[in-house]
Amino acid sequence: MVAISSLFTPNLVQSPTNLLKIPKSSRSIPALASFQISRPLDSCSFACRPRMRTMRILAASTEAPPSTRRLYVGNIPRTVTNEQLSKIFEEHGAVEKAEVMHDKYSGRSRRFAFVTMSTVEDANAAIEKLNETEIGGRKIKVNITEKPLATIDLSIAQDDESKFIDSPYKVYVGNLAKTVTTDLLTKFFSEKGKVLSAKVSRVPGTSKSSGFGFVSFSADEDVEAAISSCNNVLLEGQRIRVNKA
Repeated sequence: MVAISSLFTPNLVQSPTNLLKIPKSSRSIPALASFQISRPLDSCSFACRPRMRTMRILAASTEAPPSTRRLYVGNIPRTVTNEQLSKIFEEHGAVEKAEVMHDKYSGRSRRFAFVTMSTVEDANAAIEKLNETEIGGRKIKVNITEKPLATIDLSIAQDDESKFIDSPYKVYVGNLAKTVTTDLLTKFFSEKGKVLSAKVSRVPGTSKSSGFGFVSFSADEDVEAAISSCNNVLLEGQRIRVNKA
């Protein structure tokens, strides 16, 4: 058995049973990563392609389903980007993907994201180190997504989506209380104009309110009336924000 190059970090090999064995024949090297052999094998010197930042030889971890490595990150500032979030989490392990969720209508950040770590160990480390810490003055929530999205009852969210009638005359309604339903939103704005449709946006994969919604009208006059009469008024105990979507 040859010695492992210092390219590998110390914590990757912790016991004799986990040592990487390099076959004598270069044709039988496992395809764990893309290598270019710069010297004969007995020198054990490898050059990884530049695009690969880190190589982790943890066969058991790579088989872990994404749901066990996928983290929900809540209450992040609206200005945080995918790249910034990835850098924050890379301090505690290897990141496969970081994605800030945005509203498809307004393009605004929905103040939560999903980060998929390379291993379960990295995911647990990120939770331990980052949960309840602050980013940009906001205390964030970090935890494993509780269930695979496909297994969660999405009937409420799907029903709202299927019934929503889009229109060029539409308002964005922010800072909604969690108790506000689509029906309540429709009734509230119907007092200000002819409402075509309304919906409360849901956290992806759940029936939980995201804290904002949309209301579509039949004319621009109704939009202006809704903004002037409803912006910054109380609905279910919270002052809502209303502006053109």
